[in-house]
Amino acid sequence: MEPAANRRQRERELLELYLPIKPTIESRLAEFRQMEEKGSEEDLFRELVFCLLTPQSRARLCWSSVERLTERCLLAAGEPDPIREELKGVRFSKRKAEYICQARRTFQSPPLKSRLKDFESAFQAREWLVHNVLGLGYKEASHFLRNIGRGGDLAILDRHILKNLQLMGVIENVPASLSRKTYLEIEERMREFSCRIGIPMDHLDLLLWYKEAGEVFK
Repeated sequence: MEPAANRRQRERELLELYLPIKPTIESRLAEFRQMEEKGSEEDLFRELVFCLLTPQSRARLCWSSVERLTERCLLAAGEPDPIREELKGVRFSKRKAEYICQARRTFQSPPLKSRLKDFESAFQAREWLVHNVLGLGYKEASHFLRNIGRGGDLAILDRHILKNLQLMGVIENVPASLSRKTYLEIEERMREFSCRIGIPMDHLDLLLWYKEAGEVFK
């Protein structure tokens, strides 16, 4: 077992990294909250599509694809093949183009923003999304809800976050796969860690992403 002193040192280093960029994180989270309050149906659907694209692909490339799809009016009415052609650098583009079209059909009635108002909590919304939107797992649904200002207490357990949780001693190993049970267990451990070091969950996610990528993005 790793000495506790080593873990405490890493926690101090994380806090030192956090304090200078805390205002940047707060600003980005405020933008996400504005999305829930003032974002249009199209704005929310763009965020959903972004999160459908991100598995095993770089976030910047995924957002560039969303912007191209928007410019070419393919999000609202495009078929899978034209959509796939715009997913440059996105892995599994054929499958993800089909996910986008299926999601569009899912939210024809009621539309996405209206549908989300049915849920009292982000946890309820996430469960519904995972079971009703093809291509969204717990990570992607949590990411989407955070990006529209509703997932502040949810964990986005991508490989970068899991690696850092292991480094911080929050988990012993990075699991090869994440069942619902494992995801929720790790999420609860991350929540406990967040409380212990005094960094809110949504801040912690963006902080660890910054630690890996050098920027606060989405």
